[in-house]
Amino acid sequence: MSIKSYLDYVSKCYYEGNPILSDEEFDALVELYNYETVGTKHAKGIGHAYPMYSLKKVYPEDEPPFIGGIKSVKLDGAAISILYVEGEFWLSLTRGDGERGQDITSLIETMGIPKKLPTKGIIQITGEIVAPSSIENARNYAAGALNLKSIEEFKTRKLSFFAHGLSPGLNTSYSLDMQTLHDYGFLTVLHNDVSSYPTDGFVVRIDDNSQFEKLGHTAHHPRGAYALKKQKEGVITTLEKVIWNVGRSGVVSPVAILTPVNIDGAIVSRATLHNMKYIEALQLEEGCKVRVIRSGDIIPRIVQRVD
Repeated sequence: MSIKSYLDYVSKCYYEGNPILSDEEFDALVELYNYETVGTKHAKGIGHAYPMYSLKKVYPEDEPPFIGGIKSVKLDGAAISILYVEGEFWLSLTRGDGERGQDITSLIETMGIPKKLPTKGIIQITGEIVAPSSIENARNYAAGALNLKSIEEFKTRKLSFFAHGLSPGLNTSYSLDMQTLHDYGFLTVLHNDVSSYPTDGFVVRIDDNSQFEKLGHTAHHPRGAYALKKQKEGVITTLEKVIWNVGRSGVVSPVAILTPVNIDGAIVSRATLHNMKYIEALQLEEGCKVRVIRSGDIIPRIVQRVD
């Protein structure tokens, strides 16, 4: 299996709400292998009124695409769109592949989202469904909730919706658009405390809507916004051998035995390898050099073979 095929598979699992890698691992692999595919295809889904683009990842040592802009926290949950037609709450979709998503209207309308807005025509509000950081695997918990068939079970989930986008803009600037949504009764990334929710860096966006639209988009990203991420460099060591462990559930999984190395103040000598697909995709073999990070600053993970 090629690394691209593996990342296609990982991406599909992620956007279906069943991630098999941590965000740190996925981001590290995306960066190392220049992986561009976004989302998972929903050929039978419903089209978004406006595409939900991903954001280009920029690290502190990189030159930013532009200077200035509005900076907001990037929430780590499940992105959705909410469509209003002549001010009426009409439809809500999962992000899917950014062009088409699955209908989750019956779930989202239970969350206290405004049913009517003083707007005309069609507007699309985008944002993030998130769960508190106190919940284990909060991102999975939130994304998984969107796959629930039971509305009653969905209503028991501790979830919130924070708006971070509006298309088309109703004002001259992004900040005024977010203020308008806040005035309409939405939580927004600019106006509400998000400190109790999981985050994944920052978003920087040009405030002036006309300038933002003039810059346009690439096939994957808007040119007027980007995600500011913290780079995890990792440490290089040697993969000495692979052993197989049987977990409590009976699942057999591979574990890397490493030449001990200090990562962020901890001596690491073992790392998870997930499964054979992961080993094949990274072309790992005993004796090779590997780059290791501590996912969530705790769990050691191999993200690259270093030749």
